[in-house]
Amino acid sequence: MTPADPCRAFLDGENICLPPLEAPFYYAMRQNIFDSVPDTTLTLAAPLVAYWTLSLLFHCLDISGWKWLDKHRIHESEEIKSRNIATRSEVIRAVVLQHIVQTMLGYFWLSEVPRISAAICRREMEGVAKALVYMTKLVLGSHAGEAFLQRRGAEVTHWLYWWGIPAVQLLFGLFIIDTWQYFLHRLMHSNKFLYKKLHSVHHRLYVPYAFGALYNHPLEGLILDTIGAALAEYLAGMSVRQAMFLFAFSTCKTVDDHCGYNLPFDPLQMFSANNADYHDIHHQAIGIKSNFSQPFFVHWDAILGTRLTRKQIEERRRKVKTT
Repeated sequence: MTPADPCRAFLDGENICLPPLEAPFYYAMRQNIFDSVPDTTLTLAAPLVAYWTLSLLFHCLDISGWKWLDKHRIHESEEIKSRNIATRSEVIRAVVLQHIVQTMLGYFWLSEVPRISAAICRREMEGVAKALVYMTKLVLGSHAGEAFLQRRGAEVTHWLYWWGIPAVQLLFGLFIIDTWQYFLHRLMHSNKFLYKKLHSVHHRLYVPYAFGALYNHPLEGLILDTIGAALAEYLAGMSVRQAMFLFAFSTCKTVDDHCGYNLPFDPLQMFSANNADYHDIHHQAIGIKSNFSQPFFVHWDAILGTRLTRKQIEERRRKVKTT
């Protein structure tokens, strides 16, 4: 029996025998990733850094003058100047205000998230192992299940704890954000008062661009974005470091959805059909009652009949021409 494998078997009678704990990097036993910076501070800073870094990248593309980018632009540069009502200074002020509110509320919210310790990790892993034993025996039967667990139990437990469950948590978090945003976003379009007083601010950008992604009325920014992300983190049961990734990733996706480019090499645009071109349709007059889904997937639009594609737009235009 080696130190790396202190148990002769995963199941020892009625007891579950796990090898020494090796915590996932997002549950690292160090209190903070960087000794001088609390993880909560990094989590609050991550979406801000992501927003302005990615926005600056797209702004550099906007002013680069590279001709090869022209075929990837959804709109001509002059359209941004002529068709958008809000000025760039107004956009920047609104986004900075939302980031200030978001950071202040996030500071109090994240202070309540429990810290992960070695003891908590051990208990959680033991809980995963017990659930694995129950499910394996239920599916494979007592004898076959026990034989499988003796061979692969510790390995499967570690994989589930390291990657399986966190992946499910992340996907569930994305689903919560999408669901929250779809129904509130659609409500803001169907209710004239909410549209006029709140959501019409965002639609002053008829032609979206990257750093205008969070150009909203402050109350809409609080309800739609800040509360939606906090709700997703809470319901998915994420740690501070998982929340750090969720907030940064959702921010990058939102900026990318407003970037104004249909880029074939952009991984965020290959992530799903909900990309910059998809959301741009919503910002146009023809699609303002469609494509409410944001920022990740299009399932709610598809299920509830509010999805509109470029192909469908062309078909509508052809029908108009022939009548």
